[in-house]
Amino acid sequence: MDSANEYQVARSFLQRERKVAKMTAFPRHHIMSVEDYFQLDRNSPDARYEYIEGHIRMLAGGSPDHAKISANMIGTLYGLLEGKPCSVYTSDVRVCLSESRYVYPDVSVSCDSEDQERGDMLFSPCLIVEVLSPSTERYDRGRKMLYYRECPTVREYVMIDSLRPCIELFRWERVNLWTHYVFRPGDEVELSSLSLRFPLTQIYRNVAFPEQDDIFE
Repeated sequence: MDSANEYQVARSFLQRERKVAKMTAFPRHHIMSVEDYFQLDRNSPDARYEYIEGHIRMLAGGSPDHAKISANMIGTLYGLLEGKPCSVYTSDVRVCLSESRYVYPDVSVSCDSEDQERGDMLFSPCLIVEVLSPSTERYDRGRKMLYYRECPTVREYVMIDSLRPCIELFRWERVNLWTHYVFRPGDEVELSSLSLRFPLTQIYRNVAFPEQDDIFE
């Protein structure tokens, strides 16, 4: 094989690897039924897929800091919800937002008794949490946030920044009205849907942030 062909092979391989490493979506023209999506998702132990109106998206793994933040949030909620009729769920649990939208939030909470008796899916989440990363932030702030806000049971949507200590909260007030809150170091985060509060620093325990000048490089 000559050097030109070796270059093309190497380039093709790297392109395929980059596509696998990112959150990937199936071709836009590929429409899948909900039934076929369930079959694919349940028969793929090493991958998770989200389903939005006929289109599926494969989820990629997160960074170590992403995992720490998620674990801190789950641990905090678990402790504060002790004795309450609510359960905290990890990103392994699928959430049904509507008959045509199925997602895997980083953290979710449901206080619905029927959800706690079901198998691998929630139907009535009241709290959704996403840990933002550079590859998913635009989607989590854009279309995915709209999907969450259109789910009739969701009362609060939390976005946790993984690059700096900042938590954003969108809270349902009434139809077509959500209020936006921003929490920074020294603040207590209040989740009115669950009647609880916790210090922001608790969610970032053991997380080291880059120098501020490096964030934008």
